[in-house]
Amino acid sequence: MFEKLTLNDPVFNVPGTHLNPPCKGGLGNSIDNEVRSIQAPSLTGRGKGEGPKGESPGRSVRLLIIHCSATLPGQRVSVQDIDRWHRQRGFDCIGYHFYITVDGTIWTGRPLSQIGAHCKGYNAHSIGICYEGGLDEEGRPCDTRTLLQKAALVAIINKLREIYPAADVVGHCDLDLSKACPCFSAVEEYSSEE
Repeated sequence: MFEKLTLNDPVFNVPGTHLNPPCKGGLGNSIDNEVRSIQAPSLTGRGKGEGPKGESPGRSVRLLIIHCSATLPGQRVSVQDIDRWHRQRGFDCIGYHFYITVDGTIWTGRPLSQIGAHCKGYNAHSIGICYEGGLDEEGRPCDTRTLLQKAALVAIINKLREIYPAADVVGHCDLDLSKACPCFSAVEEYSSEE
């Protein structure tokens, strides 16, 4: 279900390509039982049935929401760990669309066509991107992004802006004042990324 991502992968571009299957079942299920064909949004303009600015039908994305895993330095957390944690909370699967580990690897989570489960009240119109980390050695909120994670975040945000050009980049804390996540100002850092 989870795959390492490059910015040329079909999850981002060509209509008619296959994305990750919608979340159903556990990680151990056969891929043949889960794979469904889902069209990715077109990057070349509006095709038949597309919404404004090349968005996929029924899914208007207005926000790219940045999160952290709220884990300690040295605590390695895989995309499978996040999936397990979210399932334990009653989600169908991982709530984020993308997860970035400390080495800068971008992992797929939910397909872009599927509503996430990462920011209450904003899931229907957003994409959730989470980076591994976010706490210092004492467990306090802290921007722990590595240079590789920072580069991966810029790359994924820029690629998603090609698909959803009207989407704003915000941190979880900008939408829920009780949260420190992602432990840096996403609005300030990504407001001028091109």
